[in-house]
Amino acid sequence: MRVLGIDPGLRNMGWGVIDVDGSRLRHVANGVCHGVGDDLATRLLALHVALREILETHLPQTGAIEQTFVNKDGAGTLKLGQARGVAMLALAQSGISIGEYAPNAVKKAVVGVGHADKRQIEHMVKLQLPGVELAGPDAADALAIAICHAHHAQSAGHLATALARAG
Repeated sequence: MRVLGIDPGLRNMGWGVIDVDGSRLRHVANGVCHGVGDDLATRLLALHVALREILETHLPQTGAIEQTFVNKDGAGTLKLGQARGVAMLALAQSGISIGEYAPNAVKKAVVGVGHADKRQIEHMVKLQLPGVELAGPDAADALAIAICHAHHAQSAGHLATALARAG
């Protein structure tokens, strides 16, 4: 299974692609899409175009994106939500199922604690994907989201198998 993880951002949207074979994870690619332009619409378009190119190049079978929570800056949260919407649109246009994960769930799945900092996430991503060259903290977060999705997909698969055996 090939997974695309996305860390949404209006100026810098991290992305990471991994292959999952049972419990084995392999790094494929990672990077950062830049929302360039003077206005919001132009930045969103740049993100969409970049994500479509990534989807066409790496052909993921599933995707995962971090959920957005309201913070102190309501306008900033709305703009981040728009970037997240663009990412979800690009995945949906490719017919890809989308997993959504809270930031603390991603940290817990990758680091083991829900309040890990960026350095801890980068360290654990490097441990789980040996030899990975990270394009930056946003890309590391995106790979962590992909890893989280892989773990959840494996758990769901084990549950489905157990339920089928019980039935």
